[in-house]
Amino acid sequence: MSMASDELADRIRDLLSPGENIREQKMFGANAFMSNGNMLVAPMKDGSLLVRVGKDGVEDALAMEGASLMEMGGRTMGGFVVVSGDALEEDFVLGEWLDRARAFVKTLPPK
Repeated sequence: MSMASDELADRIRDLLSPGENIREQKMFGANAFMSNGNMLVAPMKDGSLLVRVGKDGVEDALAMEGASLMEMGGRTMGGFVVVSGDALEEDFVLGEWLDRARAFVKTLPPK
């Protein structure tokens, strides 16, 4: 992991509450944060954040500053957005993205 993703991961850990059943798992070359076995977010090497918002949440998420569609191998990943590191400098903004991911992942069955 890079310094940027390590720092972002530390900030995410600080914002998640201990009772949330969160664990970390290697995914997409990063440490993804999982809730009940479903991915919430993953800090990327460049300091951006992969956020799971669900297919129905993508349009609203893209209206937020710094958000773009997640592309991997030339294909768009449905239900995910990438938020630039510049847009995540304030903890309250990072917290809003975590809330958005939590709200979607709560609709999924545990794995």
